[in-house]
Amino acid sequence: MRRPNKAPPAASKDGPRINDDIRNAQIQLIDQTGDNKGVVETVVAIRMAQEVGMDLVEISPNTSPPVCKIMDYGKYKYSAQKKAAEARKRQKTVEIKEIKLRPMIDDHDYDVKMRAMQRFFEEGDKVKITLRYRGREMAHQEIGTKLLDKIKTDVAELAKVEQDARFEGRQVVMVLAPR
Repeated sequence: MRRPNKAPPAASKDGPRINDDIRNAQIQLIDQTGDNKGVVETVVAIRMAQEVGMDLVEISPNTSPPVCKIMDYGKYKYSAQKKAAEARKRQKTVEIKEIKLRPMIDDHDYDVKMRAMQRFFEEGDKVKITLRYRGREMAHQEIGTKLLDKIKTDVAELAKVEQDARFEGRQVVMVLAPR
């Protein structure tokens, strides 16, 4: 069965308009050295840009008249890509690490969990503490509450409580974020 012929959507350009894409009759022109030439006809400005072997790039389209600059658009786009790549490389994504505990945890096991938590905070990650109750432990929830309070006091100088302890069925969840 033949489908109706649909024209592809018009390709929307990302970035500023250049040269013949600028539709305004007059523009505010800044030349390649950065000097303000004032309000100029668009055709004249494009011709001036071509004479020096560069492009006319619309810098601020929302002003009246729009501001355009004579520059090498290829170099401009390349430097913008490099800046964006550098920004992506520098940004740190915050991960949420999870530490699972039981209410009747032993002292040494607690110390191991605390060292891991300290390492996570130094790396700049958030920590989600999950305290799981099994069987009759549900009858003694105060033990788990004391444990979570102890954790809060032990990491007080390293982290702050982002989400206080709350019940989700048979487990308690608390989220800590580094200071």
